[in-house]
Amino acid sequence: MANCKITYCGSWNYRPRAASLAEDLKKEFGFDIELVQSSGGIFDVEYGGKIIFSKKEVGRFPDLGEVPKIIKKIQD
Repeated sequence: MANCKITYCGSWNYRPRAASLAEDLKKEFGFDIELVQSSGGIFDVEYGGKIIFSKKEVGRFPDLGEVPKIIKKIQD
């Protein structure tokens, strides 16, 4: 099974977003998701050891369904 991790900012209470995304990914792909609390406004999603979405890089949270689409492209 693929390794998937969501690193989120605890200071800004991004945990609910991270938990919601983790639940969506678990339902769609069956992944066990590691949630990692950090700081500095971070919201990164790693898949297969690589960051596939970074809030700091794109300046926003992922849109609904965006992360699953990225993962599907990688799997193809």
